[in-house]
Amino acid sequence: MSLRFLQKYPHFLEVVYDGFERLLKPFRRWLKPDSRLEGIVTWSEEVGKRAVFDCKMCGQCILHSTGMTCSMTCPKNLRNGPCGGVRLNGHCEVKPEMRCVWVEAYERSRHMPTYGHEMLTIQPPVNRQLEGSSSWINMLHGIDTELPKGWVQITDISIVNPERVEQEKASWTQISNQVAA
Repeated sequence: MSLRFLQKYPHFLEVVYDGFERLLKPFRRWLKPDSRLEGIVTWSEEVGKRAVFDCKMCGQCILHSTGMTCSMTCPKNLRNGPCGGVRLNGHCEVKPEMRCVWVEAYERSRHMPTYGHEMLTIQPPVNRQLEGSSSWINMLHGIDTELPKGWVQITDISIVNPERVEQEKASWTQISNQVAA
């Protein structure tokens, strides 16, 4: 059963995400990789997220940073915005019948007062070693932010214009206040 219509309500999904994260944190010591509960958590996450987001089980979920739109549904699996092949009508260059995942992510993030500004965060590449694992368990234990051996951590991203980031954050705050009202 598809529940993808819920993506039209990113603020609602943001509230659900926030609540779910708070609900899981006290159970962190039991929700571990290779625990008895891992299979149950992974299965329920796959069923739920696939129904709502067409989840690809990357193990590093960034839904809250992409307008509650799964970036892995992009035919090119891009984690940081559109490829440059977005058509004038906002559709994908690879699948012309499909709206660009990143156009949808941007539009939806504008309705997310808590996490919408995270759309501006540059995401690291997907760690393919985590595919098929629970992103909730990985997040609870910081596994989703660990870099695989040989990867280099970028601490200074000089290509980002700090003034532009502050302008965008202010814009999101203004929209968030309108959504909340």
